Amino acid sequence: MQTNLLWTGREYYSLENCLVTTTASGSEITSTIIGLYEGKLYKVEYWIKTNQHWETTLLEINSRHSNQTESIRLEGDGKGHWIFNGNKADQFDGCIDVDIPVTPFTNTLPISRLKMDPNQSREIQVIYCDVLSQRVSAVRQRYTCLSNVAYHYENVPNDFEATITVDESGFVADYPSLFVRTAALQAHYH
Repeated sequence: MQTNLLWTGREYYSLENCLVTTTASGSEITSTIIGLYEGKLYKVEYWIKTNQHWETTLLEINSRHSNQTESIRLEGDGKGHWIFNGNKADQFDGCIDVDIPVTPFTNTLPISRLKMDPNQSREIQVIYCDVLSQRVSAVRQRYTCLSNVAYHYENVPNDFEATITVDESGFVADYPSLFVRTAALQAHYH
């Protein structure tokens, strides 16, 4: 199945066209984001591959911001071991998910992978790829399932939190103050 998603960024003043292709062996996500942040135009293209358990096995990002380009490649085994731009990256040991702050899509990764019931909460380690600041680091985050369509997200230690609304596929519909989904089109293929 393919889902084509369009998000409008509120804080990052952006437009994102994201294509998610899901098969029995996993998902492949390709996306392009263009936007304006702090008076500077930016463009971010990313490609994510997951296995059938929504564990991230590949992330590639190509970005341009402030006349600077950056490429990031993270290869993972889905169990928390990573190669970052061709080198073993022990600093990311234990991270299963990746987070790119200029897109709401990366919230789908832990939401779909953790499969929590209402009132369950999980703290996880995530590779945080802040392309606008050109920083990649390991961070802690907490997700709490409020219902099958609502999750409470927190940075740990808590300097940001939000209640995210998702659809039945785990794709973000509304991320208060940050993103809103403006379209979602699904196609089945054989």
